[in-house]
Amino acid sequence: MLKPDVEHFFDTDTNTFTYIVTCPETKHCAIIDSVADFDQPDGRVRYDSADRVIARIQERGLVVEWVLESHVHADHLSAAPYLRRALGGKMGIGEEIISVQDIFGKVFNAGPDFPRDGRQFDRLFGDGDTFTIGKLEARALHTPGHTPACMSYVIGDAVFVGDTLFMPDFGTARCDFPGGSAETLYDSAQKLFALPGETRMFMCHDYLPDGRTEFCHQTTVAEQRTKNYQLNAETSREEFVAMRNARDEGNAAPRLLYPSVQVNMRAGHMPESEDNGRSYLKIPLTGGDSNA
Repeated sequence: MLKPDVEHFFDTDTNTFTYIVTCPETKHCAIIDSVADFDQPDGRVRYDSADRVIARIQERGLVVEWVLESHVHADHLSAAPYLRRALGGKMGIGEEIISVQDIFGKVFNAGPDFPRDGRQFDRLFGDGDTFTIGKLEARALHTPGHTPACMSYVIGDAVFVGDTLFMPDFGTARCDFPGGSAETLYDSAQKLFALPGETRMFMCHDYLPDGRTEFCHQTTVAEQRTKNYQLNAETSREEFVAMRNARDEGNAAPRLLYPSVQVNMRAGHMPESEDNGRSYLKIPLTGGDSNA
């Protein structure tokens, strides 16, 4: 089996890992889970994080085939369109993006002009769909539970799991977003546990749980099966669902939830400009008196 070369970049503001996954024979690559820098107080979007990825790809002389998203992130804005303009490649995500677009199109009252069929992306992957990165064989593995559209990518001897699982000492994703389900996440974890034990597993985030001082981005399927403290091979469905639902009760919303979802459900594009030429992000209000 041809093994991909994997290089990671860490965004300290959102605790997000971005990956360049490269075929060692052809130098063709994919970018997974990119980050745009967002300064919420003044509404400014920058691309310093993406520029570092671009510089590295150009330095190595790589050819970008894919710009992939593991899901519609709720904690950072995607830089996928910016990267595609600079480097080429096709943008891909799981086909259940249409469910997320339907859910959050209503949440943000996006209106009839917002397409809810995933057309903002170049490829919508179904469970088990295959594709290539140079000579690397890749497979999309639908792993919902955190969101309906979560997709893991099995590339050679590696799997990129998005927010489905974290490092074993941190556990699993929250399941309290619209369309999330602890029962479904349990089933998704079993699909990942069924991969060969030596499969390298790459995280999308790390948050330094108690006692650890260094950020980690990589583990193995075998280590997750035996050491994930929330969900391992010995954990029953009932135990996990009870734990996850109790833990998620009363969770605070991610800091960049509303900006991130509005942009990422559009494949990293900003909402359409209004008649003054500017684009706006909405914050749905709860409580209060709208007539005050």
